[in-house]
Amino acid sequence: MNDLPTPSLVVDLATLDANVDAMAAERPGDRLRPHVKAFKSTAMARYVAQRGGHDAFCCATLREMEGLADAGLGHDLLLANETLDAERLAALVRRGDARVTVAVDSPQTLEVAAAAGAEVLVDVDVGLPRCGCPPEDAGRIAELARARRLTVRGVMGYEGHVVGNPDRAARAAAVEESMALLRGALDDVGGGIMSAGGTGTFDLHPRTDEVQAGSYLLMDTAYERLGLPFGPALSLAVRVISRSPRGWAVVDCGLKSLGMDHGEPALAPYNVFFCSDEHTTFLPGGDGTLPPVGTRLRAVPAHVDPTVAYHEVLHVADGDEVVEVWPVNLRGW
Repeated sequence: MNDLPTPSLVVDLATLDANVDAMAAERPGDRLRPHVKAFKSTAMARYVAQRGGHDAFCCATLREMEGLADAGLGHDLLLANETLDAERLAALVRRGDARVTVAVDSPQTLEVAAAAGAEVLVDVDVGLPRCGCPPEDAGRIAELARARRLTVRGVMGYEGHVVGNPDRAARAAAVEESMALLRGALDDVGGGIMSAGGTGTFDLHPRTDEVQAGSYLLMDTAYERLGLPFGPALSLAVRVISRSPRGWAVVDCGLKSLGMDHGEPALAPYNVFFCSDEHTTFLPGGDGTLPPVGTRLRAVPAHVDPTVAYHEVLHVADGDEVVEVWPVNLRGW
């Protein structure tokens, strides 16, 4: 670890394994569709498939779909996002080495799927103001899809507006409200799959066929606040590059190496003051001291997905030894 340049992403292997095992025990096999947007690495996807027994993956971009197919991991790929790129989607389907399903929520996105010959899930708005058709329109979109000779596999809906609610009871009640909408849509649509959820609600889906969780593998401080049975496997190896006599110090990571939309990173046992492009300024912790220049520390991100997307590799560590380097090769679109 002491030989790594800073800042560098580090994955603690023991914690990753514990996270994979905990999720596989709750949602084994095809009851989980790991979301690769959280880690964007085919090497890590393969590791999760082998250890966790999950061979269907969820993607946010065509780049992720193409990369998984290239890596021989195309058994069952879902683009859980609308796309208007008919050419790339069709090229992926024509390859024949991946099962390709795409989310649709309108006649326009449906036509792209039809032109490509992809299977579809009808994306339903269950409360998050993002993609998804109104629940009452799901049956009509399914009819249009079947009229275009498409296979309609079912429905999906992401209750992203509630996954971070720290009150578990309130979170569970809100999930049930969202899933009632999705079940009603599935009744209208037909098909066998109801796909939903994420890391924050993975265990609140007794009647959902598959959960689209990804952050559970690496975790971040935002999800850590929910008391989930997953540990922080990802950190950013950094070094103290400056120490001020006025009472603060600085490490060599900042806005260009950390996802900040969920808040500032943790830098235990110190208190983060603020982040700028290449710097994080921090204050003393409980003992009132600051580390000397050159000290190596670990920063834990508040949001894992964009943090990983800033970096080119994941350094997998067993204790203090780096045992593997996994390329982050699914970045971009």
